[in-house]
Amino acid sequence: MDTLAELLDGVRARGAVFTRTVMSPPWSLRFASGAQLTLVAALNGRVWITPAGGLADGEPMELGSGDIAVLRGPAPYTVAEDPASPPGRVITSADYCARTARAVAAGEPAPAPRTCGVDTAGAVLLISGAYEGRNGISDRLLDALPDVLVVPEADSDRTLLALVAEEAGRDQPGQQAVLDRLLDLMLVSTLRSWFDRPRDHAPVWYRPTDDSVVASALRLLHEDPAHPWTVVGLAAKVGSSRSGLARDFARHVGQPPMTYLARWRVARAADLLRDTGDTVSAIAHTVGYANAFALSVAFKRFRGITPTQHRAAVVHSRGRSARPESRPRREGAAPRGAGP
Repeated sequence: MDTLAELLDGVRARGAVFTRTVMSPPWSLRFASGAQLTLVAALNGRVWITPAGGLADGEPMELGSGDIAVLRGPAPYTVAEDPASPPGRVITSADYCARTARAVAAGEPAPAPRTCGVDTAGAVLLISGAYEGRNGISDRLLDALPDVLVVPEADSDRTLLALVAEEAGRDQPGQQAVLDRLLDLMLVSTLRSWFDRPRDHAPVWYRPTDDSVVASALRLLHEDPAHPWTVVGLAAKVGSSRSGLARDFARHVGQPPMTYLARWRVARAADLLRDTGDTVSAIAHTVGYANAFALSVAFKRFRGITPTQHRAAVVHSRGRSARPESRPRREGAAPRGAGP
């Protein structure tokens, strides 16, 4: 089973924001638009990206020319020429490109389509694409990603990046549909390249294992998580002893089979709570729990909140993103501040 394909199957950009940002030093911008996923590439020049609160190791992440970064939201982040520079502006969905609008109003030449920053001779050109809403982005996928990941130019699809840069500067019929599909393709390509890099830590559902018994067990759990699995039953299916499967699974995956299954079920339940109107009881049966209480116990164990609280938080988040000041003018379009 191709788990990455399954988790990305529902990801569909709708009115994706693609922007080209031209900057001259010194500059530092804080982006706080609430985008769930943003892809950023420096077409020329080098920049530093720092998510809210800094990175786990306390260091900003450098993005070189041709590198592609994926930022996991909705927390804000800073893009700067120098990571030590305090942000000169905080960009939100309501005021992004305001500088360009004022320049145009003052009679200065209008920039190219989707281009922000009026200094056409700027030393740095960034291009970004952002998913403003969840758009089918799975919790199981987000849980596998760090706040910021970077795929260097040598490992990225340079042909695709060049196509994205070219299309972002065009203004033709059907352009938004082209950009939406390019953002989806760029996300898949970048994540696959990142997961394939030996230095990075791909999730267990992606990385291959040379243990055929563990690989078979993972496939069965992913294909039918609602089945009433036990270690004994799973071991029988893959042709192993109970103790042998438990030992090898923990060694390769890092946790016992039933713990892994419980986490997978809870993550899948989180997606269903967000994307459907099904009752908690119905979702519990869908993911393999006998009733809503059993799901609630597991959900609180792994996420610290109940399924009902999780759904309420999703509704609250959607309500905030739909406020008039941040709502896009065109149905389905993302706000203009979703990326640099």
